[in-house]
Amino acid sequence: MRNGRPFILETRVVTGTGGGPEKTILNSPRFLIPYGYDVLCAYMYPPGDPGFEQLRRRAELLGAPLVGIEDRGPWDLRTAKRLLQLCRQHRVAIWHGHDYKSDVLGLLLRRFWPMKLVTTAHGLGVQSGKAPLYNKIDLFCLRWFDKVICVSEDLRELCIRKGVRPDRCVLIHNAIDADQYTRREPVQAAKQRLGFAPDRLLVGAVGRLSDEKNFLGLIRVFAALARDGMDAELVIIGEGPERAKLEAARAAEGMQDRIHLPGYRSDVIDYYHAMDVFVLSSLREGLPNVLLEAMALEVPVVATAVAGVPGLVKHEHNGLLVEAGDLRALGEALKRMLLDAQLRCRLAAAGRHTVTKEFTFSARMAKVRAVFDELLKPPKQ
Repeated sequence: MRNGRPFILETRVVTGTGGGPEKTILNSPRFLIPYGYDVLCAYMYPPGDPGFEQLRRRAELLGAPLVGIEDRGPWDLRTAKRLLQLCRQHRVAIWHGHDYKSDVLGLLLRRFWPMKLVTTAHGLGVQSGKAPLYNKIDLFCLRWFDKVICVSEDLRELCIRKGVRPDRCVLIHNAIDADQYTRREPVQAAKQRLGFAPDRLLVGAVGRLSDEKNFLGLIRVFAALARDGMDAELVIIGEGPERAKLEAARAAEGMQDRIHLPGYRSDVIDYYHAMDVFVLSSLREGLPNVLLEAMALEVPVVATAVAGVPGLVKHEHNGLLVEAGDLRALGEALKRMLLDAQLRCRLAAAGRHTVTKEFTFSARMAKVRAVFDELLKPPKQ
């Protein structure tokens, strides 16, 4: 604690420009600082990764204090040494991890610096490569954390099954700044400005190009609809390891002029404005920010009923839900949405109402602040 203000160290490992958790982490300081906390975002990243500079610029725009720590892999002890220096320099009161490595490091460094340990379980969606091993390590570590913030009920249940005490698991849904995500341009005007055909319907998706997002399935579903005469285009915004596979699928379907893969975009809000329908095709998720963003911007959504999504999207009320992996049902729901303008209008309005009433970032951060306050209050005599 410095100058009577507790210090929070937000820690995270990132490659490229990051993902959904960055929207939460980098927005947090401007809400926590007025509550009397000092905050620093400490990001570990591969040396020479050009995406980190884009992340640094995002932090500057949001007024989020950020330090980058070059990380050369699991056995780079310099990473732990640098983080320990930060803990001692800032007299860190709470270590807030956001992935398996930051959780492991928090447990390790608490031996050398006394601090409370908090983590946010954003989701355990990635199952390729070494991710299943990392997920197991993370779940094992969480048993010794003072608080575990879960973004969806299924994540909370999983943590409890794996040995985390129920009184240490807190459900706090993801949320967004609804004022930032407010529609300011008609769909047709946004399409024209971005170079899409204004007289064609535009289907959109946003996320890391990785297998759990099932963008390959979405491409196949969309291609089938287009061949059946649906006059529409598809844009998938994001970067990731599946890019080459998605480009190959687009070419195999003969849809180079209908399916667009623009990569990472800092102006993603502009793309939401141009979408007639947003699709979440994921096989695994927590509670994705992209779904909240689309709904806040009055884009009607079709989503798979994974993890925390059914807690946000109520079928036929503020969106359409289908079972994860059921491409036939996904295609039917997307076709229905594209053909029914009145349905799109009704669901779009209901989606915006849901986000502004139940999923605002200010309300979320008040709950996070309450977690921190509870951990730091003096023990009862």
